[in-house]
Amino acid sequence: MKKIEVVAAVIYHNEKILCVQRGNNKYKYIAFKYEFPGGKVEEGETNEEAIKREILEELNLNITIDSNFITVNHDYPDFTLIMHSYICS
Repeated sequence: MKKIEVVAAVIYHNEKILCVQRGNNKYKYIAFKYEFPGGKVEEGETNEEAIKREILEELNLNITIDSNFITVNHDYPDFTLIMHSYICS
């Protein structure tokens, strides 16, 4: 089964946590669901570099990584997801 490794930012600001809604997707079971923003780690990048780059690209925000949160491994019907999440501000 295909493995996808991603990073996600749990952005905490003014006592709120940011979630974003996914768009349409070829895998209908994840389309339009909510997620923490982030994305794939590029070759030669650390997870921390990747999450800062992804948030800047997607949301035009500069973030600070406050701490490692949790790594989740989940088997979807078509792929395995490994998500490294970070508490950010």
